[in-house]
Amino acid sequence: MDPAGFISRNAAAAVLHSVLARHHALDDALTQIGQQDPFRSMSLRDRAFTRVIVATVLRRLGQLDEVLGRFVTKPLPEKRGKLREILLSAAAQLLFLATPPHAAISLAVDQAKADGGARRFAGLANAVLRRVASEGPMVLAGQDAARLNTPEWLWQRWSANYGEERARAIAESHLAEAPLDLSFKTAAEAAGWAGRLDGVVLPTGSVRVKAHGPIDAMPGFEDGAWWVQDAAAALPARLLGDVAGLRVADLCAAPGGKTACLAAAGARVTAVELAADRIDRMQQNLRRLHLEAEIVRADVTQWRPAALFDAVLLDAPCSATGTIRRHPDIPHLKRATDLIKLAETQHLLLASAMGLVRPGGRLIYCTCSLEPEEGLQRITSSLAEAPGWRLLPIEAGELGLEPGWITQEGCLRTLPCDRFREFPESGGIDGFFAARLIHSAE
Repeated sequence: MDPAGFISRNAAAAVLHSVLARHHALDDALTQIGQQDPFRSMSLRDRAFTRVIVATVLRRLGQLDEVLGRFVTKPLPEKRGKLREILLSAAAQLLFLATPPHAAISLAVDQAKADGGARRFAGLANAVLRRVASEGPMVLAGQDAARLNTPEWLWQRWSANYGEERARAIAESHLAEAPLDLSFKTAAEAAGWAGRLDGVVLPTGSVRVKAHGPIDAMPGFEDGAWWVQDAAAALPARLLGDVAGLRVADLCAAPGGKTACLAAAGARVTAVELAADRIDRMQQNLRRLHLEAEIVRADVTQWRPAALFDAVLLDAPCSATGTIRRHPDIPHLKRATDLIKLAETQHLLLASAMGLVRPGGRLIYCTCSLEPEEGLQRITSSLAEAPGWRLLPIEAGELGLEPGWITQEGCLRTLPCDRFREFPESGGIDGFFAARLIHSAE
């Protein structure tokens, strides 16, 4: 038995069990399990392999379940330990990660034998995975991957809201990992670093890196030259226009990417966040970047500052369905019913944010969601209750935006399947909604 291979695969099964059975967020599960014995001793390479297995299973869960269902003739009992997760991770290795069959199957059987609940199914695991190795590719060839890997409630929503062709394109974009985008303090720095990092400067100003190793080992990280931020997530702060010298509040600010954008543009930023652990992370990021902001721990709906702001940016908590490429656990953790509670929270947050802006000031409301309830519907509803506020339309071509990303109402709407015309092969962009509002001076 390969000890390192066994431990990394065991870690993958444990993380998958945490996400799929206990409904924990992937990043939290990876962090928690990575701190436990024997996983804390894994090398960076083994940790990366664990993450690859987990991400592949989560992206391809519908396909893998269907393949395994062909060869598991009876429903698995509830008391089965981590058998399902062991089978899923081994099947992902066999069908998508080009792992030699003898290694994937042998180690999966060893995992089953070492798991108290799965031990009695070690023979079943061996038989099923041998059939997956030999017959699984033929099953894959006849599958509709986009449809199988998308929960029905999301598929129906995206088809209704964007049409079936675009819904399929969205789903297909989730099958691949998102590219790495970096934000810089100035356009000149972005241009200079793009060459050093083997990247390209996108029309919106972000640098898209073609290949990379560990983030913290990349040139410029320790020096605070850049921060990781999807090209879509970098747009809301820039939609406020020239903020140099202005008092700007960034609400629900952690992990601090938008705060960094505003501070780098010369704004006097007050970053408001409720979660203490997220504040710690934001402070660490700002220190690394050599940027300053006032950080306030508070509930935005209750916070009352001494003076109103020139501008406010609200990146509201949401279903995050626009970031599934980066967070493949989202389809398996979220439910349609979550949207009701989230929309209520967003409504309260937006009302509070409006109360923080001086007459004549601007407000950006944004979410990384594809769902209308968390986007345009939220804006329409809030404007109906807020005299003196109106939309300040975003213009086609503004900030390098593609014309198709601007709605007829003048809001920003990107989808994961969208591309930059100048770089059509460089990958998509996170799904984002942003609206720019202005507080009338009257």
